[in-house]
Amino acid sequence: MTWMMDCQEALEQVSATLPIRPRSTLLVTMAALGNRGVVTEAAGFNADEDAQKLRGAMKGAGTDEAAIIEVLAHRTIAQRKLIQEAYKRSVGKDLADDLKSELTGNFEKVVLGLLMVAPKYDAYELRNAIKGAGTDEACLIDVLASRTNSEIKAFTAVYKKDYDNNLEDDICGDTSGMFQRVLVSLLTAGRDESSKVDEALAVQDAKDLYEAGEARWGTDEVKFLTVLCVRNRDHLLRVFQEYQKLSGRDIEDSIKREMSGTLEDVFLAIVRCLKSKPAFFAERLYKSMKGLGTTDSILIRIMVSRAEIDMLDIKAEFLKMYGKTLHSFIKGDTSGDYRKILLELCGGEK
Repeated sequence: MTWMMDCQEALEQVSATLPIRPRSTLLVTMAALGNRGVVTEAAGFNADEDAQKLRGAMKGAGTDEAAIIEVLAHRTIAQRKLIQEAYKRSVGKDLADDLKSELTGNFEKVVLGLLMVAPKYDAYELRNAIKGAGTDEACLIDVLASRTNSEIKAFTAVYKKDYDNNLEDDICGDTSGMFQRVLVSLLTAGRDESSKVDEALAVQDAKDLYEAGEARWGTDEVKFLTVLCVRNRDHLLRVFQEYQKLSGRDIEDSIKREMSGTLEDVFLAIVRCLKSKPAFFAERLYKSMKGLGTTDSILIRIMVSRAEIDMLDIKAEFLKMYGKTLHSFIKGDTSGDYRKILLELCGGEK
């Protein structure tokens, strides 16, 4: 099956840099993205039946969007890939191509996103962020600051395969200065992912960050990069505690005082993801919908990419941080089939 081959190919390209594990374990890891998602495996799943439902939804005049939502919003990525195989087998056409010809707008973007395995979707989003005129820095920041080493290696390999370009080269061609250097550092997927905390080093790191920012005229951004992009999460949480004691400020407040623009944004994203990824994504969702207009690209990317990983935690953080449910925000800020499918990926009002 080609979807399994796609997964295997991406995994093979990064396996040399991963801890040695049986391939079956790696495939399970790729398929079962997380255990805090709203989208879980559908019971009594039958790929052929689902393929026929989708075919029926697109046959004849008009499109049955409700049937498309019913199937695709309630299947895991692994199940959706099996549906795509069954569709091609029974119809002789590509499911994504047929859906693309039937759907439009943001609803189409959500549906097509749901058909991609995680590394492919990340690569697709990054490609859209840097191709053409202008750059979607928010996308680059969201993806690179929040993914694990193995996830970064996987989407980098897929990017190379799908677009025949080196992702680092493309990002360097579209960004500049210290912001570019931070992105390149993240792209190396070189963060220590152990849980070891070196107390003496944590104190020294906090001191180095203080002396690189608050304690001097101007800012030594390279020191921030060296510490924030390389050390492991547990160690950095300890660094942040020491930094608070030393400077009397939260590290986020110092970053806001010392930096601006995209550099401030990327360092804040790194810190917030280290503290709590669900809280980071909850804030991104809130800001994408509050005030006039909606930043649909952010809303879609997070809802599609996190539905199977940690949407339950994101919803809980959203309610805690803003006193309103994510469900209510989406309901009040979107409309039509776009609203319906997002609400299904959000999963219930609570």
